[in-house]
Amino acid sequence: MTPPSAPPEILAFGEAMTMFVAEDPGELAGVEHFQRRIAGADTNVAIGLARLGFHVGWLSRVGNDSFGSFIRRALEAEGLDCRHLRTDPKHPTGLVFKELAQDGADPHVEYVRRGSAASHLAPTDADGVDFSALRHLHATGIPPALSSSARELAETMFERARNAGASLSFDPNLRPSLWNSEAEMRDTLNALAARADWVLPGLAEGRLLTGRDSPEAIADFYLERGAQAVIIKLGPQGSYYRGNLGGKQADFTVPGVPVAEVVDTVGAGDGFAVGVISALLDGLSTREALQRGNLVGALAVQVRGDMEGLPDRTQLETLASTPQ
Repeated sequence: MTPPSAPPEILAFGEAMTMFVAEDPGELAGVEHFQRRIAGADTNVAIGLARLGFHVGWLSRVGNDSFGSFIRRALEAEGLDCRHLRTDPKHPTGLVFKELAQDGADPHVEYVRRGSAASHLAPTDADGVDFSALRHLHATGIPPALSSSARELAETMFERARNAGASLSFDPNLRPSLWNSEAEMRDTLNALAARADWVLPGLAEGRLLTGRDSPEAIADFYLERGAQAVIIKLGPQGSYYRGNLGGKQADFTVPGVPVAEVVDTVGAGDGFAVGVISALLDGLSTREALQRGNLVGALAVQVRGDMEGLPDRTQLETLASTPQ
């Protein structure tokens, strides 16, 4: 696919993996048949924003293998600009296997990603990015956990995007098993969050990272360190905002959108991020941004798959105008 002439207005980076989802419930050891899909918190958000009509770029590495080819084709089919997706001839594409959970339970997942192509991301991967054209950078805490070089890339992306005047959103997306220690995870992710404009932790994540208990105290932790707004995911209860976007200090909670049946909880937080980021980039108020975040997050949990429930612009506008 030939990249469009204009560089992306939104950029995300991290690791996309080929995912195999069990077709039958039960432990993975007993499953014989799987469906192939794509997985990655960063790509979930990138895909969601692309479906809403934004020109979104994806920066990463995949292996020179069939799984890497599948990922590139899948992302391009979703409308992502993959000019910054490199094929690494020396390292494989990461894989993930996902249990078919029932009754809304969190599914068990197993990763085959150690030494993957994306874990070899480095600051040089940012060299070809036209940051002057960038409107927004979205990042999670996953790339810094992959390797020291990927952590350096994250720091480079933050610095260059901020110097170019782009807004930055950061979702911690904790993956404790990828870190050497909890202290290293906290220190690294809190330092990145302090450099972001919009910080989007879950309540449990915020408690672990800050050592504070309430949404108000967690938000203050990041606001005191430089963030403009902190938006905390409260699960079915909704979301909480505290910040000073637009020069106005505000503090409020927006209740969640009722869901009749939860099918798959994976990707709910990414859907929430899609809603919030897209609304803020659309120029909506912070309250409207949280309302959209709650709505898209609720859509995400009603289908099987990490990003299959993310809406396009027409679907979103129809749902937003329908009383919940």
